[in-house]
Parts: sequence; C-alpha cells; structure tokens
Amino acid sequence: MTASGVSHVSDLVASLRSAGLSIPVGSLVAFVEAVSLLDDDPASIYWAGRTTLAHDELTIATYDMVFRAWMLGSEPDRSTPEAGPSVMREVPTDDGAGEEPEGRGEDGDPLATPRASGAEVLRTRDFAALDDDERAEVDRLMERLRPRTAPRRSRRRRPRRAPTRRADDRLDLRRSVQSSLRTGGETLSHRSLRRVTTPRRIVLLVDVSGSMESYSRALVRFAHVAVRAGARVEVFTLGTRLTRLTRELTTTDPDVALARAAAAVPDWSGGTRLGESLRAFNDQWGTRGTARGAVVVVLSDGWDRGEPEVLATEMARLSRVAHRIVWVNPLRATPGYEPLARGMAAALPFVDDFVDGHSFDALDRLAEVLARPVVPSGADRRRRAVEVAP
Repeated sequence: MTASGVSHVSDLVASLRSAGLSIPVGSLVAFVEAVSLLDDDPASIYWAGRTTLAHDELTIATYDMVFRAWMLGSEPDRSTPEAGPSVMREVPTDDGAGEEPEGRGEDGDPLATPRASGAEVLRTRDFAALDDDERAEVDRLMERLRPRTAPRRSRRRRPRRAPTRRADDRLDLRRSVQSSLRTGGETLSHRSLRRVTTPRRIVLLVDVSGSMESYSRALVRFAHVAVRAGARVEVFTLGTRLTRLTRELTTTDPDVALARAAAAVPDWSGGTRLGESLRAFNDQWGTRGTARGAVVVVLSDGWDRGEPEVLATEMARLSRVAHRIVWVNPLRATPGYEPLARGMAAALPFVDDFVDGHSFDALDRLAEVLARPVVPSGADRRRRAVEVAP
C-alpha cells in the first residue's frame, strides 16, 4: 500500500474511535504495519483491521458497520450494526475451502458465514475434550494469565519520602532527629512512617485423584503459571496424601515443571481422601502460617471417599485462619449440576466463592475472582451454611 493509502486508513481508525471502540496504541501500530504490506484491496484491509482492532462479537459488529461507511464515504448506519460489509461477500472466513455457502445476498453472491477463530473456540472447550494439539494451544493461551490477589495493607512501615504526614502515619523519630541536626537542633519537619501494601499469598490445593484425571494436568499447569507470575504462591496436591509442589513448579519450562510434578506426586490419579489431606495441610502448613491471611484455592470436584464430617471439620479450621476460600469445581459447568457429593456438600458452607474450572475461560475468570477485593463476611458464611444444610 502506498503512503497515501496508509494515511487514508487513519480516517477509518478515527471513525472507529468515534463509534466507541477502544483502540490501544499497540493495536494501531500493528494495523498500520499490516496495511503497509498489502495492496489497496478492500478485503485485505478489512481483514487486517478485523484481526488487529476488533476482538469480540460486539466490537466486530461495530467494526463492520464503520468499515462499510468508510468504504462508501458515508456516515455509519447504526440501525443495522450486525450486517457485515459488502466487500466481505467473497472472502472466505476459514480454511473450509469447497464448502457450500449457507446463503446468498440480494445480488446472488455467496455470503460469508462468520465462524469463531480456533483460539476463541478453545477458550471455552472442556479440558477433558481436548486432543494433544489443542492442549498445547491452550497451554500457550495460559501463558497470558497472571493470577494475583488484591493488595492488602501490611503491618510493615517504610519511611515516607515527602515530609508530609497522614492520619495513619507514625512519627519516624530517628529520621526526624537526624533532619533537625541540619538546622541546629530545631525540628522544622517531622518525618513519618507509612503503611505499605502487599499482595496476599495464594495457596493452591489441587486434587489429583482419579476422578480429576481429565483436569489435573490443566490445573497444575495453571498453578505453574501462578508460581511464575511472581506472586506469593504455595502449591499442594490432594489425593490420598498431601504433597507440596511449589519447588517443582519454580522452573520456567512448563513441560519440565509438569514432569517434575508428576514424579513428585506418588498418588497421582489414585484415591481421594480430601478430609485427611486437608487435615495434614492444616497441621503442617495452614495453621502454622501458610494459610493465615491467604487466599486458599481448592481445585477439586468434591468427591471424597472419607467421612464428610472430617472434611467439614478441616474446612472450618481453614476458614478461621484464611482470608478467603475459593473452591474451583470442573463439574460445576455441567448442565443440571448440583453440589450433592458428600464432600462438596460438607465443604460448601465454608467457601466464599464457588466457581467453574473446566476450561481456559473458567480459569481466566478465576484469575479475576482472585484479584477481586470484595470479601464475604462471617454472616454470609453462616447464612450459606443454613441454606445448604439438609
């Protein structure tokens, strides 16, 4: 495309922003670089903009409306945002060459059938239904996740650089005296100590029993991403025993991390003793400081061969020291699912957030839940305990 052509598409970007699309600078640069390598072909320009500037159904509909108006040199017709531009009628939407079109336009030309990209489809696919190639692609998508918790105010204090002082600051006597020495002993300004903020620790308890075999690998992969994200993360596996995996997941190579994790867990795809495993965690780690003030995430389907009373007792112990408990159940997304398993029913009264965990999108939402600062009160937990009681 010529320099004048590249300059011309800037009008398209301006129209898209006027229509309400948020276009980051990075996306704009990618679009300009793409069209500079193309001919002045409307279809090529369309796909270059569609790939770099539109990212979901709503933005694609707005993009189509603005693109048509840009091509015709008119104002966008906002009454029909769902219709695609006419230049797209002969442009294939995927690799399905030779397939019959599903419809034709008024002029008899075949209409393109919009289809979701492979990455968009994989975002919602159940982990249990993925083949090896799809699983590798989901692993690449998972690299983008950055699980973090909302910051909390630490008890530690640090010197405030400016001589100003706020209501919750403490007087830094040592630095105040030091500064007064420069003025002959007169204290002209008081130095202060401010409270610092720090992210809460994340404790991941991953169920690797036989009933979770279809999801354990993906959930351990999520734990590896969390450890690599730089957050304060501890990872344990639950099965017939408790195993700490934090050290095995500190390596940067995900394949090496998963191999080391599988070698370190003797009960992978074995039985389920959630109550006994959780008791071991509380005795050895949880009540000794690891779970104190932390966000504890249990990734399990809730099937337990042990006594539900043991699991309920240990969940109660954990709830008294943890800041928040999140339970991630891959079966929750199943139509008609109800938490009727004995283990799940026993644990639910002590859970603050009960979320899905069957797909990449579900884990993406889990990362958002972890970053949310809102925390249910003790009264909410007691109310839920009454609601789920038999």
